[in-house]
Amino acid sequence: METTVKPKKLVRTSARTTGGSLSSNGGNGSRDGASRGALDSFQLQALSFFVHAFAALSLPRSIGEIYGLLFSTEEALSLDDIIERLLISKGSASEGLRWLRSLGAVNPVYLPGVRKEHFTAETSLRKLATGYLRDRINPHLENGPERLRLLQESIVEGMPQSSFQKSRIGQVAGWYKFMGKILPLVKALAGKF
Repeated sequence: METTVKPKKLVRTSARTTGGSLSSNGGNGSRDGASRGALDSFQLQALSFFVHAFAALSLPRSIGEIYGLLFSTEEALSLDDIIERLLISKGSASEGLRWLRSLGAVNPVYLPGVRKEHFTAETSLRKLATGYLRDRINPHLENGPERLRLLQESIVEGMPQSSFQKSRIGQVAGWYKFMGKILPLVKALAGKF
């Protein structure tokens, strides 16, 4: 079932222009002629698309919204621009940007004479997949042998359930071995895009 993200309010009543934001041209409109805080149809669909994609990875909705906004916006956006357009809290926007930066999903953009940091979306699937694997998957796999050892040591020999527990450890060890083989393939495939 497809849903569309609908902002609570489309037009911001204040035409604040401090901070050197690219979304402001000194008036109520932005470069594309839309009202400040308004999202066009393409942007709304991009938000919906990435909210669903990121939800499949068990990531918060706000991260999908931020990435979707950056992906669907031609100019670089500041933290304030993101807050204004998505109508989210500064904390959610800041944490979402921090997470996306650590993943390599956003790129900081230097704008001469502008103090606020601006961002664009990283669109290389290779970089996105590599960042996700590095930050979310690899730490679990790296700890795997130690966790398996602790699991093995927790088995009490001679107990009725010990053979069952050993078979389960064998299954988990097989999963780790499989992931060790498949991850290089996933990284190689992602590099093709």
